[in-house]
Order: sequence, then C-alpha cells, then structure tokens
Amino acid sequence: MNKILIIDDEPALRQTLAAILKRSGYSPVMAGTKQEGMKKLREDTYSLLFLDIKLPDGLGIEMLPEIHQVNPDLPVIILTAHATLDAAMQAVRGGARDFLLKPIDPAAILERVSQVLAENKEPQRQKEIISQVQDLLAELGSPAPPAPEALKNKSELSDTNSGRFISCGSIRADLHTRHLTIDDNVISLPSSSFDYLVTLMRYSPEAVSFENLVKESQGYSCTRVEARDITRWHIHKIRKAIEKDTSDPHHLITVRDVGYRLVG
Repeated sequence: MNKILIIDDEPALRQTLAAILKRSGYSPVMAGTKQEGMKKLREDTYSLLFLDIKLPDGLGIEMLPEIHQVNPDLPVIILTAHATLDAAMQAVRGGARDFLLKPIDPAAILERVSQVLAENKEPQRQKEIISQVQDLLAELGSPAPPAPEALKNKSELSDTNSGRFISCGSIRADLHTRHLTIDDNVISLPSSSFDYLVTLMRYSPEAVSFENLVKESQGYSCTRVEARDITRWHIHKIRKAIEKDTSDPHHLITVRDVGYRLVG
C-alpha cells in the first residue's frame, strides 16, 4: 500500500484529501505544519507528498531542499489556492513534480497520483537492478558501472531543455511537469485534455482533423464520427481553461466538418 504524506494547515482540506486517497486504496498520513511534516517524513517512508505552498511556520517551496535531503526520490505535489508562473517554476526548480490548484478536484487528484506513482516505478526498479549489479561486481572485485543518465535527479533538468516547452501566443505548456500557463497564470487542465491541447499547439495555426487529434493525443485510430464525439469533451475542457467566453471562442476554433485549430 502506497503511503502518502499530506502537509497542509487547513484541517478540512487535509481530511477531505485523506478520505479521497483512502477510498482509493492509499494510506494517507497528515501534518499541519512544516515541523510536524518533517518529523513524520524522517520517521517513515512515503511514496508521495502533498505540500501546501503556505504553512504557519514557513513556505512549502522552501522545504523542498530539506525534503529531498531526507528522501531524494520522493515526488512532491504542491497545493495552492493561487498560482503564478514564477511560483510554479520556483517549485519545479526546487524539485516539485507537480502543481495543483485548490479547491481540489477528486478525479484530477487521483489521476495525477496514479501517473506520478507509475512514473516512479521504472526508475526505482532500474536503481534496484543497478544496486544489485554493483553489489555483485564488488564481490567479484570488478569496478561498478556508472548509473545511466536517465537515473539522474529530475531537478537537474534545465528550464531551457530542448523540447520541454511549447508555446502558442500567450499559452505555454511545460511538457515535463504538464503545467499550462496563460499570461503567467497557472491553469488547471485534466491530463488527457492537456495532451489534446499540446497536439493543437504543435500544428497551430493549421487545422487538425478529428481523427488526427485522437490519433496523436491518445494513440489510437477511429472513424471521423467516433473521433468527433471523443474530442468534444476535451475541446469543452480546453475552452473552459483558455477562453474568456466559451460561447464565442477566439483561440480554439471549430473548422466545420474537419476538426479544430488553435490560434495565439
């Protein structure tokens, strides 16, 4: 059972988040302050940490170096009621895995938890294998091979890494953290809808057919009628995130009988 630590000073949010996680088979542990959270972190092992950006005895972002001293591989998801691009980038530079907005959306929380834990499984297994090989080589008196580049701490990634960011006008997507920002404001978008938006951004300002949108965003082929129905929900979510008036879209335009196109 994955044990998840929640550090947040709002009792109602802690209890709600813990209940959501517990119903889904996780084992939540709660703390209301930085000091209490660090104490619990040193006493036990966790698979994931939810961290409030503001705590009574310090800022959550300032805790990140201390957290990763205790557990370098622990994925951290920042929780906040107000987010800006600067705050998001500061959290990412500090080693946070993700940045979610309050009030919490149970479906979005569980989807992201599942993704983050799955992302961590492969590197952890690789590290276990390398450790076993290194121990065996040490017994045989041979020098141990260096760890592969893929196992280096993700916080070492540069913000300017080629292919990490994609932009369309004021819309900017971080493909590493899967954050979306518009005019320096962090926007919440379901993970699957984020993939659809990235596909539209790659082709902008050209139109993307219904079929290609599904194929490139979700990886499978279907008929035009099926694709049109599948994309409809995602387009609705994206428009709610990026348009001032969803009934009069200026960025995400419907191309009749073809698909959609995104303009900056």
